[in-house]
Amino acid sequence: MFIKIGMNMKKILYLVIFTFVISGLAFSQADLQPVAVVNLTKSEPITVKQFRTEVDRMAKQAGRALTATEQRQVLDVMINEKLAMQAAEQDKITVSDSEVNQQLQALRNNLAQSLGRNPTDAEFSQAVMNDTGLDLPAFRDQLKKQITMQKYIMDKKKDLLTNIPDPTDQEVTDAYNLYKSQFVRPDTVRFSMIQIPFTDDASKAKAKVIADRLSQTIGTDPAKFDDALLKGQVPNAEYQAGDAGYLPRNPQAVQMVGADFINMAFSLKQGEVSKMIESARSYQMIKITEAYTQKTLELDDIFDLASRTTVRDYIKSSLLGQRQQAAIDQASQEIVTELRTGNPFQIIEANLNL
Repeated sequence: MFIKIGMNMKKILYLVIFTFVISGLAFSQADLQPVAVVNLTKSEPITVKQFRTEVDRMAKQAGRALTATEQRQVLDVMINEKLAMQAAEQDKITVSDSEVNQQLQALRNNLAQSLGRNPTDAEFSQAVMNDTGLDLPAFRDQLKKQITMQKYIMDKKKDLLTNIPDPTDQEVTDAYNLYKSQFVRPDTVRFSMIQIPFTDDASKAKAKVIADRLSQTIGTDPAKFDDALLKGQVPNAEYQAGDAGYLPRNPQAVQMVGADFINMAFSLKQGEVSKMIESARSYQMIKITEAYTQKTLELDDIFDLASRTTVRDYIKSSLLGQRQQAAIDQASQEIVTELRTGNPFQIIEANLNL
């Protein structure tokens, strides 16, 4: 059955549709209105949409709505960024894709260290989203801007950033005495691992066959474990093997590997081999290669076992890092003050709606 629509009804429908279209256009046009215009070297707006998106991102990271003052601070940062990017462009400061890729790879390496393996692309993208609230393409763009601004600051404030004095021996000693109670190395072991991963019931059954065979072949013999370890490091080996690094006995390590693994690892002496262990995603066998008991460290003791960094070197590096950060903060503030001189931007208060 067809319903005949009268002329009055048609006019009403057209009016409703037209109203929705106009409303949509109004919202779209409002999003494109500028909250600020930066014009150091060219006129460049910050739109309502860009501002609101950044405020929402920062609010999500903070876990709460931003106050009006905090929203103003977000806008100030956006203005400063555009001023610095225009100034860098004027000075012909550029950043190559390879420079951005190097920074991204460094971040991937950091994630790999925390995971104990190389992250997948999806895992890396999710980690970036969790930390920054940005998807990977947007984060890459933001990273390029940050590197560009860092280069600009280094170029303009070279003297301030390159003439930073090293901490003296007395400063290092004073810092050690102040924080001595924190320089405690927990019980720690280093171990090699043979690992047979699986992802589902079918692959688990195959992994179990390999695990049983290795368990029978190696037993608890350290020499046979070492032979199997070498065989697992050749291309296309049927299992994974290698140095697994250092494992401290602390709550953070328990969260990463589980209490059962921690208890098993620290029940072994240096040179001893474990039984085959079943975890959620693999079968594992380990051999303890180094063992350290808990110790309050002196200045010349090893603080970081992996890098062999001493407490003295760690403190010296930390103090120098603090000075460098203070210099960067000072240089950044000076750059912002200089770029804002003469008010090369305009804030449109009517469009802020804070």
